[in-house]
Amino acid sequence: MIPVVTAVPLHTARLDLEPLRLDHAPEMAGALADPALHVFIGGAPLPEPELRARYARMLAGPADPGTAWCNWVLRLRDTGAAVGTVQATVTAGAAEIAWVTGTAWQGLGLAKEAAAALADWLRALGTPVILAHVHPDHHASAAVATAAGLAPTEAFEDGERRWEWAA
Repeated sequence: MIPVVTAVPLHTARLDLEPLRLDHAPEMAGALADPALHVFIGGAPLPEPELRARYARMLAGPADPGTAWCNWVLRLRDTGAAVGTVQATVTAGAAEIAWVTGTAWQGLGLAKEAAAALADWLRALGTPVILAHVHPDHHASAAVATAAGLAPTEAFEDGERRWEWAA
């Protein structure tokens, strides 16, 4: 069983990573409304009520007491705009991370900045393995994984390449 791990505020040069709250849902529904965000991961943008319900489930946490879900909203410090999310599913042996940035803010290096901050936080906690799964054709996400210190492996799951960092 892992020690209790909960999201704490994190900060980068341009971003404040705010631990997820239910009241983020209306703003994030707008920031993540572009269907293009789902090209590689499938699904569709969620309207605010459905996103609020999803956030409530996420905040309730997993049924497995050996797993922690940590989720953050990315907020631009200069404008205050919520622009994306990062998340980590943490167990005793590893943390799997993921990220998404609204299309209006892509190409600015924000996901790289946020994912690197998340990975650094996880390393400081003593996380032995950090991993992510990236679609092989999603070059922008591969660049984010690289910025977080992860390297591609030969392993695939559901068509996505496993990227990994190990202590």
